[in-house]
Amino acid sequence: MKKRVLFVDDESMVLQGLQRMLRPMRNEWDMEFVESGALALERLASVPVDVVISDMRMPGMNGAQLLTEVMKRFPKTVRIILSGHADHDLVLKAVGSTHQYLHKPCEPEVLKATVQRAVALGDSLDNEQVKSLVSQMSRLPSLPVIYLRVVEELQSADASLARVGEIIAQDVGMSAQVLKLVNSAFFGLRRRVANASDAVNYLGLDTIKALVLSLHTFSQYESTDLGGISLVALRNHSLITAACAKHIARMENADVKLVDEAFIGGLLHDAGKLVLAANFSAQYERAMRLAQDGGLSFTAAEHGVFGCNHADVGGYLLGLWGLPVPVVECVSYHHHPGRTLENAFSPLTAVHAANVLAYELDKEAVAGRRPEFDSDYLVRVGKAGRVGPWQEGCRASVQAGGGL
Repeated sequence: MKKRVLFVDDESMVLQGLQRMLRPMRNEWDMEFVESGALALERLASVPVDVVISDMRMPGMNGAQLLTEVMKRFPKTVRIILSGHADHDLVLKAVGSTHQYLHKPCEPEVLKATVQRAVALGDSLDNEQVKSLVSQMSRLPSLPVIYLRVVEELQSADASLARVGEIIAQDVGMSAQVLKLVNSAFFGLRRRVANASDAVNYLGLDTIKALVLSLHTFSQYESTDLGGISLVALRNHSLITAACAKHIARMENADVKLVDEAFIGGLLHDAGKLVLAANFSAQYERAMRLAQDGGLSFTAAEHGVFGCNHADVGGYLLGLWGLPVPVVECVSYHHHPGRTLENAFSPLTAVHAANVLAYELDKEAVAGRRPEFDSDYLVRVGKAGRVGPWQEGCRASVQAGGGL
């Protein structure tokens, strides 16, 4: 079935250029081109649209305002900015409502790949309620104590990017948000960034201050217990998993890029739990009881309640946000790495193993059937004999407080 893509730009010549450039896609996409935000909303009200791609600077209603309205009225629609104007303030205003940013001029293959990846992520998530919710999300909940530490550092007279980066790197929600922004085309980086401290350095103190203090990008939650899940416990598990994934990657002599991707993949691997617990607390509590009382794995219990699991949800969200593909794969497949086509050690290998080991090392991990190693996958990537050394190495590293 063709996907419907709506392009919005106030310059007719730009729209004509897009039509010519994307003519080879007409067998895969139904494309429409309109010259204002008002016309775009009218069209969206009459026919379902899978993806809206809008210019930023437009008279009457700019791209940020348009995509905010699209998010409110048509939450399942993927929202992308395509603009040649590097307006810092406008980009920050669009942080919450935009899934990805692309720069003009944009190569046809880049635009095509971005749209195809976004709609493929949507097709992989069957639960329409959860898909609609995730499409609206602009942030993940952060622990109040971490949020306050960032605010305190930012407000200090000698605020330090290094210290801000260290704090943000300890939190799932904040790490996800800074990585989403720094990996957008707005910043024109030639490589994907998978390290929260590097992302903070790229963004700079002024941008981080705007995100945290003005736009409230990082959510505060009065309660640290949502749907039966403790944010403190989840954070601790995520940190242990990240530390173990980093240690395993180093044990395999991986390069710095893979080590960074393994760490951030470990930190974000359970991001989907935050989405479900924070927004469907009653249902998530039911899933928790199913896992604890019925001896089910969490993924099986979640699927029984939601029709999908936290890995599906987290991978969908972070994929929409444009995080590096290896990081998204860590989140999507950390329980079932065999679903990928990789035949060599990767960040996913490290995160899959680290998640299993983290449950062994975390004495406060909640009840329920623990995740297990995918033996067939480990054989396929040639690492079946490395489980023992990984266990010993991670245990020693966590006990020594290292790896983070």
